[in-house]
Amino acid sequence: MSSRGAGRRRTINEINMVPFIDVMLVLLIIFMVSAPLMTPGVIDLPTVGKAQRQPDRIVEVQLDAGELLRVKVDGKADTASPDAEGERIALPQLARRIKALQGDGAHAAQTPVIISADKGVKYEAVVKVMDTLQKAGIVRVGLAVRTTGA
Repeated sequence: MSSRGAGRRRTINEINMVPFIDVMLVLLIIFMVSAPLMTPGVIDLPTVGKAQRQPDRIVEVQLDAGELLRVKVDGKADTASPDAEGERIALPQLARRIKALQGDGAHAAQTPVIISADKGVKYEAVVKVMDTLQKAGIVRVGLAVRTTGA
């Protein structure tokens, strides 16, 4: 009486793929039905256009690596400034000085202000300058960019 082969069952070493395929098909159907129902976020990006004519005056605020502010008008240092690189100014006085440089004429609010910052300056410093100008009611503020030739 030998029960060597009668009591043992052989194990199957194969994976049953049917439940896996069923789950994948259900997930595929769920994603196919839900994909058209999702609305993508719409981002209104600014457009770049060419101006009809160049502005009469451009006020430039330069922010160097030491986070020192300098003001230039039309790319030249202000005549009241003894410094050839531009008038040095502190952040709290910046808005008042820009308003004075823009003047009191009918198009004073349309005089653009360009912020030029050294690439080593922290982003936070540039945002502080922009925020100061915005709080003062200066509407045309832009950032200067320098393109590198390829």
